[in-house]
Amino acid sequence: MELWDIYDANKQPTGRTMKRNDWCLKDGEYHLSVLGVIQRPDGKYLITKRAMDKAWAPGWWEVSGGAAIAGETSEQAVHREILEETGLDVSKAEGGFVFSYHRENPGEGDNYFVDVYKYTMDFTEDDIHLQEGETNGFQIATLEQMEQYDKEGIFLHFQSIKKVFE
Repeated sequence: MELWDIYDANKQPTGRTMKRNDWCLKDGEYHLSVLGVIQRPDGKYLITKRAMDKAWAPGWWEVSGGAAIAGETSEQAVHREILEETGLDVSKAEGGFVFSYHRENPGEGDNYFVDVYKYTMDFTEDDIHLQEGETNGFQIATLEQMEQYDKEGIFLHFQSIKKVFE
């Protein structure tokens, strides 16, 4: 059973945990998610397509990410998520933390912080090894392609993270 740390409004751990996807958070309580943008030196980005059997946003494009597991730092979580989902090890890549944002979903028990990271590293399509069950393809995309997917309503979190591309 995967556990997530519960954070207060100042993004400080409370010492309590919650079960994965057990939306029990009270107002003022949060869990932590991470997103990792990976850019190649040629200016293109790695994006993945969500598996079609996902309950939420199946088939949409996204950057790698997920929830931090209890006891994990934000940076450890983003490194793990990127490695699991793409096979890329960003631990020695240029870049790191860029910004954080949060979402409030009053009465739904699902409030969260999102730490956004950006890494630059050289990789080819042969270096990508997708996580079965999570992803259904990938693309080395330009910013214009990602903006088009966003206009079509099929790019997860794009509006929340678009300043990472500036």
